[in-house]
Amino acid sequence: MVVGLLLAGALLIGRLFSLQILDDKYKESAWNNSLYYDVIYPTRGVIYDRNGNIIVGNKVAYDIMVTPKDVPPFDTVKLASVLGVEESFLKERFAEFSRRKDLSHQNRPLLRSLTPEDYMKFSEVQYLFPGFKGQVRSIRDYPVNAGGNLLGYVAEVDQNFLRKHQGEYRSGDYAGRTGIEAAREKDLRGEKGYHIYLRNSHNQIEAPYKNGEMDKEAVPGHDIYTTIDADLQQYGQQLMQNKVGSVVAIEPSTGEILSLISSPGINVDQLANFGKHYSEIMNDPHRPMYNRAVQASYPPGSVFKLVNGLIGLQEGVLKPEYTYPCNYGYYYGSHNKLGCHGHPSPLDLEHAVMMSCNGYFCYVLKNVLENKKYPVIDDAIDNWREYVMSFGLGRKLGSDFPSELGGTIPSSATYNKRYGQGGWKFTTIVSLSIGQGEIGVTPMQIANLCAIVANRGYYYIPHIVKASEGVEIDPKYRERQYTMVDTTYFMDVIPGMWLAVNGGPGSGGTATSVAVPGLDMCGKTGTAQNPRGADNSVFICFAPKDNPKIAIAAYIENGGFGVTWAAPIASLMVEKYLNGEISSDPYRQALQERILQGDLMSRVKGD
Repeated sequence: MVVGLLLAGALLIGRLFSLQILDDKYKESAWNNSLYYDVIYPTRGVIYDRNGNIIVGNKVAYDIMVTPKDVPPFDTVKLASVLGVEESFLKERFAEFSRRKDLSHQNRPLLRSLTPEDYMKFSEVQYLFPGFKGQVRSIRDYPVNAGGNLLGYVAEVDQNFLRKHQGEYRSGDYAGRTGIEAAREKDLRGEKGYHIYLRNSHNQIEAPYKNGEMDKEAVPGHDIYTTIDADLQQYGQQLMQNKVGSVVAIEPSTGEILSLISSPGINVDQLANFGKHYSEIMNDPHRPMYNRAVQASYPPGSVFKLVNGLIGLQEGVLKPEYTYPCNYGYYYGSHNKLGCHGHPSPLDLEHAVMMSCNGYFCYVLKNVLENKKYPVIDDAIDNWREYVMSFGLGRKLGSDFPSELGGTIPSSATYNKRYGQGGWKFTTIVSLSIGQGEIGVTPMQIANLCAIVANRGYYYIPHIVKASEGVEIDPKYRERQYTMVDTTYFMDVIPGMWLAVNGGPGSGGTATSVAVPGLDMCGKTGTAQNPRGADNSVFICFAPKDNPKIAIAAYIENGGFGVTWAAPIASLMVEKYLNGEISSDPYRQALQERILQGDLMSRVKGD
């Protein structure tokens, strides 16, 4: 019994000796209330374009920070004078701090982005204001106007963000909230460091803890190399001034996004001080924060005829030499007609693509949906839907760009719900033939469709970040994605796209006015009905015809015919990218000037 008690006592004494004398970890824990951590914010990674040009850099900003519980009564008039603010501002800020007692011990921002002169004034009198300190940090700098919707903005985290990222951030931290800044936040942000100081009994900072041995250096964020061509992006933004819509350009051989424009958008001047412009941006009826390139769901219009033609070829209900008539449209029922413009008739596939014939593609989809191998039209439309979605339409592509939406492609369930089982047929949904009706796709998906045709049947998932030192990209971006249509059939639609731009014997195509000598461009116009105003103008093209370097889609709301606004914008961007400049030819110069001066904003009724 006695031996047991002695043994237990010896163990207890040994444990106390270990905790109190040998183990520094417990001393440090006990001293936590006497330690002050001065956070060192890392430099955020730089963002480059594909050619190594800086599109987002950093510059120095000066802040005043405060730890509310360390602040004794102070001369508010003097501090307000030094900082160049109203005395009421300080009182309001401290009233806010008082409401958040749980954060009173944290080092919190009082005033952001002081001028260097005001910061120096404060530094000279900082000793008079315990609990206040100056902080130098880096903020974003934009040497190139590569577009706010593309780049995204960095802002102070709010409570919702903190809840979603528990333990990763604290009040006063900044994070990327949209665009590339958000998509690559983990790479760009780096790791915070800190200096540790001892406090004395009066709660004043006295000396570095352990002579700085326990300090941690901040680790700068990784630089990001994007796939964007900054010159092309800037030029496209200029062309899209005073227009609503978007332009997306892709390198077909890699899936790299060369340009992603949403208009109207946020310019980099607003990004640099987003908080100041927040109300202005949010109250704009054209919603500049709304990235139409990846979020807007539009009817694709006549560019979708390529998809229906390819499905017809794969299903064996269409051959390139088949001809169909068109007398200003497709007639069905007793008095119904889906109209078309005047052109020679009948047409084969090549010339139907060239002329963008509505009637021809109504016959094509009719044969696809009334194919005898499907017992009922429900099966036929669901099979058609699988084909369409294999082109990356009506679903998320899986891009690395944030906030991408999917769009819609109708199924038998769509129509059974609307019309009842057996209550619909091809003529009920005839508008699908020309990319109207219940189809909704994003401009990025339309650009990707163009890249698929340029590649003759496959695509790489569009992406905006290149792999670089310390930055990996998902292997899926290097994998070919094939459609359900055999690659051999794509050669049957390309001649018509070439003729649409470059013309042919007898009559011209729908986009000959935007041809560029020597570029061998292939294109397809589209005009999509818009319930809120004039038709939307759509155009896709790639160049050159063989070994394409660029595939592009332009979608202009209320722009009318595809050749009126979308086609010139796309062709000018292709010329700029491939040739480096716009030809001095008077016609091309006049076309560029018309687009630059064009103002369609008055046509748009809002989203």
